[in-house]
Amino acid sequence: MRIYLDACAINRLTDDPSQIRVRLEADAIEVFFRRLLAGEDSWVASSVLEIELQRNPNAQRREDALGMLWHATEFCAPDIAVTDRARYLNGVGYGAFDALHLAIAESARADLLLTTDDRFLRQAGRGLGNPSIRVANPLDYAQEVKP
Repeated sequence: MRIYLDACAINRLTDDPSQIRVRLEADAIEVFFRRLLAGEDSWVASSVLEIELQRNPNAQRREDALGMLWHATEFCAPDIAVTDRARYLNGVGYGAFDALHLAIAESARADLLLTTDDRFLRQAGRGLGNPSIRVANPLDYAQEVKP
């Protein structure tokens, strides 16, 4: 599968694991990276993701997250069509970065966008803006690919 991860999903690996949900989602992201390294999935990343990760005020967490990008199979940058789609998605209610991530993932023809952002999940789940790809929590993905 071609999978796009947003910043929330990547940052989950460095979030405080004392909460059960955080720990489980981090484990699910680790499942993705194991499958990526085994060649079972590919990772579509973007310049928008890099910019969002750079905004993390915690220097160590920022470096850790940015260091993951070298594992990306494909690296995309927004073009005019992506920018137009992101403007539309933002106009119907998605946050600016969420709109850009979704537009890039759609343009790259990813199979799945993973996020831990509940608002983003709800919006996409309701079909807001008619997403052409599925947006899911990493836990859903990990359950689906479990051997």
